[in-house]
Amino acid sequence: MARLPRFLLSGQPQHVIQRGNNRGVIFVADEDYIFFKECLADAANRHGCDIHAYVLMTNHVHFLMTPHEEDGISKVLQSVGRRYVQYFNHIYQRTGTLWEGRYRATLIESEQYLLTCYRYIELNPVRAAMVSDPGDYPWSSYRHHVLGEPDSLVKDHSLYLALGQSVEERRLAYAELFKSELEPEALAAIRDATNKAWVLGSERFKAEIGILSKRRIQPLPKGRPKKKANNKAERVAKAN
Repeated sequence: MARLPRFLLSGQPQHVIQRGNNRGVIFVADEDYIFFKECLADAANRHGCDIHAYVLMTNHVHFLMTPHEEDGISKVLQSVGRRYVQYFNHIYQRTGTLWEGRYRATLIESEQYLLTCYRYIELNPVRAAMVSDPGDYPWSSYRHHVLGEPDSLVKDHSLYLALGQSVEERRLAYAELFKSELEPEALAAIRDATNKAWVLGSERFKAEIGILSKRRIQPLPKGRPKKKANNKAERVAKAN
């Protein structure tokens, strides 16, 4: 199956996943996570991307980010990939690629899915049974959003900032969202859209993005198209 072209739309949030090659480990020690964050912050600043939420898992990473340049996300991940792979290969005396291949991403309709995607990302360690509480995992944006720990990597979206007038109000309002589980439908929608590079949002939003991006934004209808009548007998039979 041919790969769909990247979404090159500035100002629109995207959920991004990058996996280790063959689901292999990409972080071993705390120093690895720290250096990766440094690389990511530097690249995001240079290439005009805001990172709203993130989680660094043992063998993959998730970001919710808004590019302010059309190819900002690609440039950020290319920059991080080059620097971090050189570092990782040197430290662990290995050669070759570290990443699975192309990163996966989907455009997010802010009003409908943005805060859900925040939670989806930050709850990853809980779903993976690594911790029972997301605050126990040190390598995500959850501690910044709920526990108030400063994280220079995070630049929050306006919808998160609208949760309250102060940092404390926003923190408490955001924490309330975690008192209910993500619905299975929302989990499935985020996973499906991101893994297959579709758009996550309403039908109207999808139609608008399809026009702007000039590419398919959702799967084609299943099944073969109906065969047209190609002779007089078939047309008469269908008429009857």
